[in-house]
Amino acid sequence: MDKKNSDLPVVIGQTGPLNGQKWAISESLVIGRDPGCGIVVPDRQVSRYHARLTPGENGVTLEDLASKNGTYCNGKVVAEPIYLQDGDVLQIALVQHFVYLSSDATMPMEYNRMYQEQRKGKLYLEKKSRRVWVGEKELVPPLSAPQFRLLQALYDQQGKVVARGEIINIVWGAGEAIGVTEQALDALVRRLRDRIAEIDPKHAYLLTVRGHGLRLDNPPIY
Repeated sequence: MDKKNSDLPVVIGQTGPLNGQKWAISESLVIGRDPGCGIVVPDRQVSRYHARLTPGENGVTLEDLASKNGTYCNGKVVAEPIYLQDGDVLQIALVQHFVYLSSDATMPMEYNRMYQEQRKGKLYLEKKSRRVWVGEKELVPPLSAPQFRLLQALYDQQGKVVARGEIINIVWGAGEAIGVTEQALDALVRRLRDRIAEIDPKHAYLLTVRGHGLRLDNPPIY
C-alpha cells in the first residue's frame, strides 16, 4: 500500500485464509468468492457476492448482499447497512474475519533514538493503528478488538493493578458488562497471553493479582 493511501480506512484479514492481508477502502469493495470481487475469499461457504464496503462522507458502510451464510459485525448479524467504527471486527460466513481501521499506519516503525525514548518497555502499543510490538517484532495478524481493548486497559496503567470490573467495562462496554462472567474474562486473558507468547514465551506480561485484578509487567526493551 503506497503513501497516498496511508490515510484511507482499511480492513485487515485476521482468522481465515486472508490472514494478514490488507485493503485500503478508496472506493466500493465487494467481498465474495467470485474472482472479480475486490476482496476474494476462496471458500464455498462464502457467496459469490457476499458483502460490500462503501466509503462515504460520514464513514464506511458495511452491507450484506443477501449472502447464504451471513455477514457479522462484532458478532451481530448485519441485516441492513451499518456504519463501521474503528476496531470493528467483521466476519464473512464462518470463514474469514477482518478488523476495520478508520485510517492506516502501514509504514514500518522506525527504531531510532526518539522512538526508543517513547517506548515504556519491551511491549509497545500503538493506539491509532491498533498495532502491537514485542521487542522489534509485530504481532501479526493483529489482535482482535476485545484483546486489544484488554491490553490497552493494562498498558495505559502500566505497573498498576487494574480491577477486573474496570477491565470488563472497558472491554465489553458498560451496557454489555452486566452479563459478562469471570470465566469470559479469564478466557480472553488466556487468548491474549497466548498471542504475546508467540513472540516472547519466556516473560509473563499479564499478571493476575488474586482478589484484585490484573497488572501489565512490561520489562525494559534492553
